[in-house]
Amino acid sequence: MLSILVLHGPNLNLLGTREPHLYGSQTLEDINAMLHREAQSLGITAATLQSNHEGILIDAIHQARGVHHGLVINPGGLTHTSVCLRDAIAAVGIPTLEVHLSNIHKREEFRHHSYIAPVAIAQIAGLGADSYRWGLQAIVHYLRQNEKSSLL
Repeated sequence: MLSILVLHGPNLNLLGTREPHLYGSQTLEDINAMLHREAQSLGITAATLQSNHEGILIDAIHQARGVHHGLVINPGGLTHTSVCLRDAIAAVGIPTLEVHLSNIHKREEFRHHSYIAPVAIAQIAGLGADSYRWGLQAIVHYLRQNEKSSLL
């Protein structure tokens, strides 16, 4: 059975109360519950983790090798700053899909650049919580079509 790791970066634990005009009113718990329901309907498993600490996210990516077939990540503000997160994704070679609740390309100039995008198969942004749903669907479709993972 396919297993997908979903990582939520810094400040995403504040969803539901943090700038709802940008990020919506759904909480992280709401999003995780939706992801688990979607995983069940896709016939896969999904593990979720949120951290405000870059190193914890990097450790989770390293530990995903040989365990998870794909990665869906919302790196939050680390999108625009973390070469280390980018390098971890590149190093493990797990197909990765980047998601964002808001459209980072319509926001402040510094948010337009993603260090993650060059090592991800795709980026979905600006669709609120549905960015996660469609990101999960997309990575599963990609894995099933390409059968790139040695775990399959």
